[in-house]
Amino acid sequence: MVVREADGELARLRDGEPELVIAGERLNTDLLRRFYARHGFAPVWTTREAQADALTDAVLRAGEHGFDPELFQATALRRRSSLPTLDHDLLLSNAFLSYAHALAHGVVPFERRRPSEALTPEPVDVTAALGTAMGSPEPAEVIQALAPVTPTYAALRQLLQRQRPLAAAGDRASGNRLRILEVNLERQRWLPRPLPPDRVWVNVADQRLTLYRADQPIFSTRVVVGTEAERDQSPEFSAMIEGSFFNPPWVVPRDIVALELLPRIRRDPDYLTRNNMVLLENGEIEQRPGPNAGLGYIMLDMPNRFDVYLHDTPARNVFNRDSRRLSHGCIRVENPRELAALLMQQPGEVIDEVIAAGVTTRRALPRPMPVFIAYQTAFLDTEERPQFRPDFYGRDARIWEQMQRRRPES
Repeated sequence: MVVREADGELARLRDGEPELVIAGERLNTDLLRRFYARHGFAPVWTTREAQADALTDAVLRAGEHGFDPELFQATALRRRSSLPTLDHDLLLSNAFLSYAHALAHGVVPFERRRPSEALTPEPVDVTAALGTAMGSPEPAEVIQALAPVTPTYAALRQLLQRQRPLAAAGDRASGNRLRILEVNLERQRWLPRPLPPDRVWVNVADQRLTLYRADQPIFSTRVVVGTEAERDQSPEFSAMIEGSFFNPPWVVPRDIVALELLPRIRRDPDYLTRNNMVLLENGEIEQRPGPNAGLGYIMLDMPNRFDVYLHDTPARNVFNRDSRRLSHGCIRVENPRELAALLMQQPGEVIDEVIAAGVTTRRALPRPMPVFIAYQTAFLDTEERPQFRPDFYGRDARIWEQMQRRRPES
């Protein structure tokens, strides 16, 4: 249904019209209803032509953020002068609100991501943001400020602009790199604004952990991440590290018990005894603390719905491999004692003494530390140099497809 001026002051939108279509574009009635409710359900752009032109120009340059401009009705915006006044107003508002929402939250809705892609920023009221932009002498800057301000986001945008002429000239490698950059700009938009200045950052694609204090990297180490198998892939999420377990037992999840351990036990009746394990009544298996325990000497306590943790490992040789995709999803840390000492704000000797006691002990951190498990295939390293890593989980292509405007098949 196309809204006409005769309907008067957006009455149908006000009264809950479920669908609005203008110039062949289906509009976001929820966002529009919230926006126009702030403005008495009256047209807003007829007296704000300069602001409308500035915001339209920003939307038409959405490719600079790695977006497909057609997500924001780019073609219809270019032809807007032929529309009736009210249709014109609705189309502009819809494009500006959609663009603001994409900058603030990412263009791929949370509900359309995989369950393992659980990073998300704090919600932003984009209807209020557009209202602020309308009264600003620089409305486009108000909306652009909803995008991330991390050094990585800025650098990836610059790289994107350098790659576009090469891709347009037929360089196939540059067409592929463009997609990588666009996807990783989207992943940046899934992060909190701003990032906590003190944080543990794990880039699964880089197989590396970095500890930041005051936004500066002070410690970095290699890690082991989940295998390529769908059920083993390390997820993307954030949590709080609340404490450290020293000499932790390893309670083996039931699915690992069923798939891996029970077949070994059937072949080798002494398997449990030899590996310091006991079968629990609930069907889980617990491995007692010790030098060969699966969690090593340290596990960081970071409650999360994925049951993914940072921990030590007795298999030290694996960190010399280029490919360290070996776990069931948890993150094995090459230098866990150094990391624990920094998080606990205690000398390494104190950590060694707690471990040497040989008993399972939990020590709370002086202050909980945010941890982010991310999957960035394009990023800046600690020296602020652009880096690219293989998409070994195959996640990039699916995100890129979701970022494109779905056009009807001819």
